[in-house]
Formats: sequence, structure tokens, C-alpha cells
Amino acid sequence: MTSLALCGSQVCPAAEKKNPEANKLAREGAEAAKSQDWDKAVDLLKKASAMDKKYTDELSAVYQRRGYAAANEQRYGDAINDYDEALKLTPQEAPRIHEQRAAVEMKILDYDKALGDYSELIKQKPNEIKYLNYRAYIYELKNDLQNSQADNDKILKADPNNQDAKARKQRLEQKIAERTPLTPPPRSPTASPAHSPAGKKKP
Repeated sequence: MTSLALCGSQVCPAAEKKNPEANKLAREGAEAAKSQDWDKAVDLLKKASAMDKKYTDELSAVYQRRGYAAANEQRYGDAINDYDEALKLTPQEAPRIHEQRAAVEMKILDYDKALGDYSELIKQKPNEIKYLNYRAYIYELKNDLQNSQADNDKILKADPNNQDAKARKQRLEQKIAERTPLTPPPRSPTASPAHSPAGKKKP
């Protein structure tokens, strides 16, 4: 899990001289986070980052930790809100935050949003098998068999022995076969009423 990167008092004398109030609030916020008093930590670090943008990283870290705690307590809406805030503050940490948020979205069966997060992750890390696996799984759940198969093929190309992908391949092939209508055999010309003896008009 993300840890706070606040420097200790012995490390940040220059910052303290430059903006002592922001530094004080940030220290208090870090202490609150250590005690898992997330609301207090967020409040203090919000104030600190408003005074000095250098503390936005610490604020993002607390949002992520509070989101993780909320998810463990099954307060999934709160968790997603915290991850949203973290993403705004530190877009450079997008992969980690997208992954955390997608896990919560899966918990509440919000497959469309989870799909968006995993798609974003795949853009950033196209060769990461686990992201392709999750997205193929979601596509399968949504009955988007074509896209699920496309992701699954990529997984098997990179890792032919991937057990999840091998099992999914069988399921997808079965579903596609069930969905494909059987083509009736072509009708024989002699079977047509126009050509059959019964279909001819009497003179």
C-alpha cells in the first residue's frame, strides 16, 4: 500500500523555514495518518497543500490509504471518491490508482467503470497479462465475446500456458458456437413447389 513520503523534522529544515505553517500542518497530517485518523489527515494535508503544492503527493497518499481502508470496510462509494481525488492530485501515479479503483468497481459489479480503468491500464502497460486477463473477464461477463476473445488471444500468445485464459478460450468457443445459428442446407430445386409435380398446374 502507498506510504506517506513526508520528510521528518530532521530532513526538512529548509522547507520549514520557507513555509513553517504548511510544514507544521503536514507533520500533524502525517501523525494523524499513522494513527489511521484519515479524516483528520486529509483535512490537515489539504490545508498544507493549499499553502505549498509540494504536499499534494502526501495528500494523494493519504487519499489512497483512506480509500483502501474504506474498501476494506465495504464503504465502496467512499473508496472510489478517494481514489478519484488521488488521481486528480497525482496523475503520474495513474497506474496504481486505476488498479486500486478498478478492484473496488469490480466489488460493486460496476463493470463499465472497471472496464474503463483496465483499458486505461492496458494503454499504459500493454504487455501486462493481469490487466488483459481482467479485461477479458469483464468482456465475457458483459457477453462481449468478440472483445473477450481478442484479449484472450493476446494473453495466450504471450503466455500459452495461462490457465485462466485456456479455460476462458473453451468457454468463449462454446458460447460463440451456441450463438451462431445453424445454416440450413440449400433447398433442392426438385423440392420447390414450382418444380414439384404437385406444384404444376393442370392443363
